[in-house]
Amino acid sequence: MAPDAKRDPVDRLVDAYERMLERVDQALATAEKNTIPSLRKALDGAREKAVELNELTREEAERLAGYVERDMKEAARFLAETGEEFRSWWRFDLKVIERQLLDMFASVADKTRVELERLAGQAREASLYHTGEVAGPGTLACTGCGKELHFHKAGRIPPCPQCHGTRFRRVSGNG
Repeated sequence: MAPDAKRDPVDRLVDAYERMLERVDQALATAEKNTIPSLRKALDGAREKAVELNELTREEAERLAGYVERDMKEAARFLAETGEEFRSWWRFDLKVIERQLLDMFASVADKTRVELERLAGQAREASLYHTGEVAGPGTLACTGCGKELHFHKAGRIPPCPQCHGTRFRRVSGNG
């Protein structure tokens, strides 16, 4: 039995989310100047690598690539609409978040900002987060009652502890 098979399925998916984000960051960092690949191409490569290395099934890799893309679009929307610094999107003290993950996520967001600004408008309606999905660090608010869930690292979204709702929106900025 492979060591990964004994691990908690949620922990395995959270770790895979972070590895996928690392691979997207590496793909964008090694691209030639002025020929930065699109976020979609980088995500496709990261997804295929996860399947090739048997880290995830094809279905899991597709789902996690969707989560990473959703989080990146949400970050781009925040940057485009507010003009604030990326770090304020997290709404946490930087000591709480692993510095490496923050730097990696910021790097991917910065490198894909122009593309993501274009996609941000399309993503507004698709920016809902649902129970059972994996989300990156930040704060999500229940669309039913407004109860906030705080993620200090990537994790699976539970039902709302207040109203048992299953739909959330990312809370960004300072309010």
